[in-house]
Amino acid sequence: MGTTTETAAVAAVLDSYIDACRRGDVDLLREIFHPDAAMNGYLAGSLLVGGPEPFFEAVAGNPSPAATGAAYSAVVGNVTVDGRQATGTIRESGFLGMDFNNYFQLLEIDGNWKIVAKLFESH
Repeated sequence: MGTTTETAAVAAVLDSYIDACRRGDVDLLREIFHPDAAMNGYLAGSLLVGGPEPFFEAVAGNPSPAATGAAYSAVVGNVTVDGRQATGTIRESGFLGMDFNNYFQLLEIDGNWKIVAKLFESH
């Protein structure tokens, strides 16, 4: 299992995800996602399978919660580290007008934790 330091490093990536969503910071999102990451889930009941590019475009194309003052909250849930792989969850409320349950998989690559997969469902 991961050390406290490794767990904190993974949690920091997930905190960066929350910060990027709050501020609409697509550059930060691109930094924390691996270029070949997968992003799959259900958005408003429709299945989406692919990479994060449509997500990046949605973030860039809509006013951020920070810019509009919209109520947005997100919390990092379970973080588990096992060697150079990790998982974590984020529950979001009020992002792009919806609530989300997000499940992340991360890998440590060249000393940096990167999101390689995200599963999500909006509510």
